[in-house]
Amino acid sequence: MTDAALPFEDTTDFENADRGFVDALDPAVVKGADGRVVYDNDAYGFLQGDCPDTAHPSLWRQGQLCSRQGLYEVREGVYQIRGLDLSNMTLVEGERGVIVIDPLLSVETAAAGLALYRKHRGDRPVTALIYTHSHADHFGGSRGVLPPGTEEDVPILAPAGFLEHAVSENVYAGNAMTRRAIFMYGDRLPKSAEGQISAGLGMTTSNGTVSLIPPTHDITRTGQEETLDGVRIVFQLTPGTEAPAEMNFLFPELRTLCLAENATHNMHNILTLRGAVVRDARVWSRYLDEAIEYFADAYDVAFASHHWPTWGHDNVVQFLGTQRDLYAYLHDQTLRMLNDGLTGPEIAEQLELPPALAKSWHARGYYGSLNHNVKAIYQRYLGWFDGNVAHLWEHPPVELAQRYVELAGGTDEALRKARGYVDAGDPRFAATLLNHVVFADPSRTDAKELLAQVYELLGHGAENGTWRNFYLTSAMELRHDVNTIALDTGNPEMAMALTTDMLLDSVAVRIDGPRAWDDDLTIDLVLTDEDRRHRLTLHNGALTHRTLDTPKTQAGLTLTLTKPQLLGILAGKGLDGITTEGDAALLARLFSHVTQPDKGFPIVTP
Repeated sequence: MTDAALPFEDTTDFENADRGFVDALDPAVVKGADGRVVYDNDAYGFLQGDCPDTAHPSLWRQGQLCSRQGLYEVREGVYQIRGLDLSNMTLVEGERGVIVIDPLLSVETAAAGLALYRKHRGDRPVTALIYTHSHADHFGGSRGVLPPGTEEDVPILAPAGFLEHAVSENVYAGNAMTRRAIFMYGDRLPKSAEGQISAGLGMTTSNGTVSLIPPTHDITRTGQEETLDGVRIVFQLTPGTEAPAEMNFLFPELRTLCLAENATHNMHNILTLRGAVVRDARVWSRYLDEAIEYFADAYDVAFASHHWPTWGHDNVVQFLGTQRDLYAYLHDQTLRMLNDGLTGPEIAEQLELPPALAKSWHARGYYGSLNHNVKAIYQRYLGWFDGNVAHLWEHPPVELAQRYVELAGGTDEALRKARGYVDAGDPRFAATLLNHVVFADPSRTDAKELLAQVYELLGHGAENGTWRNFYLTSAMELRHDVNTIALDTGNPEMAMALTTDMLLDSVAVRIDGPRAWDDDLTIDLVLTDEDRRHRLTLHNGALTHRTLDTPKTQAGLTLTLTKPQLLGILAGKGLDGITTEGDAALLARLFSHVTQPDKGFPIVTP
């Protein structure tokens, strides 16, 4: 296929993606201190060619746009680093130095981006840091722009609730989310026309060191104004949109609007394939509408934390209006149809976007998709159960698969029929049938190989980048083990940013309940640096905790310690330097019930 196969043509995105180009990182390969490659944008050089039959031409186009990298001038005094991570880093020049907005995902990529900026704009100090929202690709590289010891007197701004959401989203279900993120972003796939070509929102995630410098200033209301390094900023809080804590903001004197991740050049996710709390499409739409009115005629250009800017006030209004209508339409039509009795999958098959939305490149489903967003909205309101009682108590996957294969006439007959569905142009059902075969008999390598081929076929035809990555990574895992090395989140600052309640919750969700059913113990933690006492109770296989002022009963063990010492205990460093009162063996008993999650748990096989 070539670009001629695209449903419509418009070169504006390419013109805007190239506008203001200053310089590229050459080579565009970022390495860690140990020499390991953290991010390699040069690997996407193949996208400069024509689209092959192994890729959807629309996703190929999006990959061409997202793979552009380097330093770009948005307007005088405002620059962006693009294409060196999944997200963008924006730099706004002040009186003494530079304000950094969203320092990418990894320390290494953020440092490389700042160095590229300084190469052309001088060795300006970082005088302020702004996090637009609570996702890691917008704060993880903070130590790349403010190394330890340089953050003193540097204001760090974030929306209210940022810290709680930034450190908690990936704590409770973090292992499962990380495992699924490998599939969603496809960063273990080869970068090629047959492999990973984009994640839609950007190319892929970097895999360096994630850091977090806690905010020093909260933005708590729309209309709040702050002046950083002589630059005035007006904020709009947008909680519950793309992130639980998020904000847009305007630079009035620069006539420049930051849209965070609330309006990007694709349909976004109402629920990501890696997992998250379901977002509110209705609220998302309303905040975009509010932005149009609230910032009115005060800007000439708008940028976001992904993709390329939009220039011209009227163009920005049109862009925001289309994005507003997109999420409102998805929400309202899903509700209309579910109230007519349709289920999530039925609505996802029937709902179509209005022609004006369908023909807007920035409303196409490169990252989120119409199909899975509709199902997410259904889930937000009605949950997993579709009301058909036959679905209320179905067998789990392996047992269900065994019965389906039996109905198909056995494994060999099921494979024959699956090939027939592939030949008939129905790879969707072939995948369903073959998935049952693999779960019913994991030893059948021929079934795994055929299923991998079907996943490749589905992946190569997907317009959505995360669908493609999920399909192709699943095909890879059916044939080989997928490397499960994830981001380095072991930075002590990340752990210190967790509240004590979050730390204790992270232990509670790893208790092996059946193993702990018959145990009964109570441990008090007296945190001297917090001036708080936490009581942990293990009873009936559940670890609960609460804060106490004056305990009415004595715990079996009391530990007097600091939060860093608590982190040491949780890391297995023992009780050295910690005051104990009572039976110290209770701690070992508690930890004997704590499990370690499987970082490589199976997804495509039982």
